[in-house]
Amino acid sequence: MWITNLFREIGFPVSPITICGDNQGSLFIGSNPVQEKWTKHIDICYHYIWECIEDNKVSVVFVPGNDNLADMFTKNLDCLKFVKF
Repeated sequence: MWITNLFREIGFPVSPITICGDNQGSLFIGSNPVQEKWTKHIDICYHYIWECIEDNKVSVVFVPGNDNLADMFTKNLDCLKFVKF
């Protein structure tokens, strides 16, 4: 967000940043700022993403786990998935 704000101050048009995730629970929490009994343990400093989504600075999109490119950097993959990514 810091770099995005810098570009906006300089005058470059910046489109919303897309966050792709394969966890539907986290996408739901990010898109719906509703206080549920199972989300009350989340610290208030992590609620910043709700503000970014509301201000159209960030958009969250679901990506199926088989097509998630980030898995290459976060998980041990078999040979076929490694070659695919």
